[in-house]
Amino acid sequence: MRKTLFTLTAIALFLFGLTSVACAESVRLTYSSFFPPTHVQSRLAEQWCAEVEARTGKAVIIDFYPGGTLTKAKQTYDGVVEGISDIGQSCLAYSRGRFPVMAAVDLPMGYKNGVQATDVANAVYAKFSPAEFDDVQPMYFHAHGPGLLFTTEKPVRTLADLNGLKIRSTGNSAKLIEALGGTPVAQPMPASYQSLQKGVVDGSVHPMESNKGWKLGEVVRHCTLSDCVGYTTTFFVVMNKDKWAMISPENQQIILQINAEWALKHGQAWDEADAEGKEFLTSKGGDFIELEPAEAERWVKAAQPVLDGYAAGEGKAVDGQAVVDFIKGEMTKSP
Repeated sequence: MRKTLFTLTAIALFLFGLTSVACAESVRLTYSSFFPPTHVQSRLAEQWCAEVEARTGKAVIIDFYPGGTLTKAKQTYDGVVEGISDIGQSCLAYSRGRFPVMAAVDLPMGYKNGVQATDVANAVYAKFSPAEFDDVQPMYFHAHGPGLLFTTEKPVRTLADLNGLKIRSTGNSAKLIEALGGTPVAQPMPASYQSLQKGVVDGSVHPMESNKGWKLGEVVRHCTLSDCVGYTTTFFVVMNKDKWAMISPENQQIILQINAEWALKHGQAWDEADAEGKEFLTSKGGDFIELEPAEAERWVKAAQPVLDGYAAGEGKAVDGQAVVDFIKGEMTKSP
């Protein structure tokens, strides 16, 4: 009996030792995202964490913090650089001017869907390897389907209808609104609902998905289908460089493979959410305004200076025209 007890105790201690060694070798990380926990992009980020943990055999464990609970949207990138969080997801437009190369992706190129925009975003990074991300380890990028114009009271059928309206917008979408004759008001997405509800702004530019994902369909009434100048918003997922270096080369490769898979998942999710967002706005009594062909041409012409301005020099360390031309070429490859 004593011999059996001793044997069982020895086995238990041995297994405990293996577990202790495994835990000691594990890298535990924190992940900050501004998306609310119920948002599809937040759920995908949390699934990415679980996938990394599973495929690395728990050598990398990630604690996920949605809804800006660890760092707010505008502070997410710096939070990763400074180590407040180890991984962060937010959008480039909240740091206007800081990401001159990748900012080109957000231009009003006339995107058709989120998969296309996501493919373009990752292709631009892979092509130009911009130094603007040298202080972090980028995981991947994703981008939503065409950003459209939504208003609370006044329907917008022509450029003239947009004059004098205050429109929530960020980054290049703010430049677009200004070019179209509206007044841009810079606000992060979490502040949009209240601003629209209280009349601080007259409308917003956002993808169709935000009508449900952020409940904006409850406070906007009219959608102008302005996809002829459809812009996108590029979202980043980046990791602290020191924490990345703590992960073994083998597990780094595993994570890079997961990143490629998840970028596509995000793009697909944006498109699925666009369809749901349109249904949600419809259910709330919203209407949709098609631009007449001649009017759409006027919008495209009015927006052209935004592209020209970037191509003329806003790319700073890179040839802006080269980035724009590359994006146009990539757009022909994606559905």
